[in-house]
Amino acid sequence: MLDKERAHLPPVVIGIAGGSGSGKTTVAHRVREAAPGKTILIIHHDSYYLDNSTLSLPQRALVNYDHPAAFETALLVRHLQTLKSGEGVDVPVYDYATHCRCPESRRVEPADIIFVEGILVLEDEQLRGMMDIRIFVDVDADERFIRRLRRDTCERGRSVESVMDQYLSVVRPMHLQFVEPSKRYAHIIIPEGGHNRVAIDLIAVKIADIIRERSRLRAPQGA
Repeated sequence: MLDKERAHLPPVVIGIAGGSGSGKTTVAHRVREAAPGKTILIIHHDSYYLDNSTLSLPQRALVNYDHPAAFETALLVRHLQTLKSGEGVDVPVYDYATHCRCPESRRVEPADIIFVEGILVLEDEQLRGMMDIRIFVDVDADERFIRRLRRDTCERGRSVESVMDQYLSVVRPMHLQFVEPSKRYAHIIIPEGGHNRVAIDLIAVKIADIIRERSRLRAPQGA
């Protein structure tokens, strides 16, 4: 094995899916706390929403943002391929107020562990194929709705009425059609989300095993 090949250790890529408001990002942060000494990168699938700047603002508001077609998932796959090869990428920045991509992007560099988080990250076959560990965060629908309601009203300035209408007309149907069925692709299903300490510890142990094995394979022969 060439020295150049030994120098780069591919990141552990972990997909975290689950319904809107299930606590996917919280799980990623809890695992990060359980893996000290490792560099961590969290990539949100929401950053890869298609740019809708060619549409009028009323038209943008009508787009189904919970459907797989709303995302440029192919770009996310290419970015993961690049990160796995040891090079940095420019992740899009999405503006939820205007439903458009911002002119600026976010430069990220490879890390020991890369989390790919989003409601539909297990729905796409090619994206799933990039993952070493696939996780589904399973939380009751009523709890997920309450979390989403708090987030959208407090952080995104939306009215309670608009959040409720969107949940009933789009979020719930899309969850049943696309998100919930993707659970069957998960290696690990976590009830209680980031509060499930046992599951978090098990994932941290598995990450350590993968990194240890890759380090062994990359070690110089006879070392």
